[in-house]
Amino acid sequence: MNGKIIIACDSYKGCLTSREVNEAIASGIKEWDSEETASGIEKLDSNEASPEIICLEMSDGGEGMLDAFLTAMKGERVRIHAHDALMRWIEAEYGIVNDTAIIEIAQTAGLALIEPEQRNPLKATSWGVGEMMMNAFRRGVRHFIVGLGGSATSDCGIGMLKAMGDDWKKIRKECTFMLASDVTNPLCGENGAAHVFAPQKGADAEMVEMLDARARKFAEVSAKHFGYDRSEMPGAGAAGGLGYAFLQYFGAEISAGAELLLREIGFDEMIQDADLVITGEGHSDRQTLMGKLPQRILEHVLKNKATTDQQIWLVSGGVSEKQALLDAGFDQVLAVSPQNMDLEEAMNPEIAKRNIANAIRGSFGNA
Repeated sequence: MNGKIIIACDSYKGCLTSREVNEAIASGIKEWDSEETASGIEKLDSNEASPEIICLEMSDGGEGMLDAFLTAMKGERVRIHAHDALMRWIEAEYGIVNDTAIIEIAQTAGLALIEPEQRNPLKATSWGVGEMMMNAFRRGVRHFIVGLGGSATSDCGIGMLKAMGDDWKKIRKECTFMLASDVTNPLCGENGAAHVFAPQKGADAEMVEMLDARARKFAEVSAKHFGYDRSEMPGAGAAGGLGYAFLQYFGAEISAGAELLLREIGFDEMIQDADLVITGEGHSDRQTLMGKLPQRILEHVLKNKATTDQQIWLVSGGVSEKQALLDAGFDQVLAVSPQNMDLEEAMNPEIAKRNIANAIRGSFGNA
């Protein structure tokens, strides 16, 4: 296998970042290439000694969103003091590209910042998100790309709006917002923010009902103020209702995070002359085909494959329902963790990197 290879993997959550996964795959390819050269085996194309490898950091709007978009858009990183979801002072980062800010809400309102025993969505606030936005606005930002994944909150963005004070009205008039999220849930009800996501953030059954009632009340009051109600819009339930606050109060647009990033980097043009595209995630199964990042990558490649012999490989930590993934269009589906390795060992970052490189080297040897 030679020519041009594009590697565009999601993070292996809790183990490796998107960049680390990509680099481990590239390492495996280079190891194979070195072995081929050392053994004297003739390449498929003698005019091209080694493949061109391009690594693309990926994110669906959740974990790693800031890094992926900053890398793609060549932006600068801004570090500020802000509050986490329990109103504790932390250092948080956002990005700026010209007059556009890249906001990953998990930088302040993230669940990963809160100790498991402290998680309580009745208390958790999105205040820190408002602090990031105000800081960016004061620096001259007038466009926002906001990643809505990984929140500890279920406050419908009330904390964010309170942190802005009356300035939210000025921001509403002067700024535009694009939300990066794969969540399509409404704000309230059985499929809403509280019922679907709050239990993952520490809510019991009673708290879920209280949170849902609070969301309904806030939506009613907001609808009376504006004369319209966006609580039923797809994505309103994202990030504990932060999606609703952006849709209702700032007239935001919403897009699947992966699609937004792929557009920004010009992915369709980039893959036109590629021989192989490699994508992946921590664990792949039938749910991967329901809009997760590898499936988004697959759709773009399949459109391009209509006129090329391009291949697409799925390289994930673990794989279930492999045949369904092959039937969907992946040419190879690799589980990099050995079957006899326990999960804790497989999740060790250094072991995971080695497993990825070994799996890739073996697969290229058989290609």
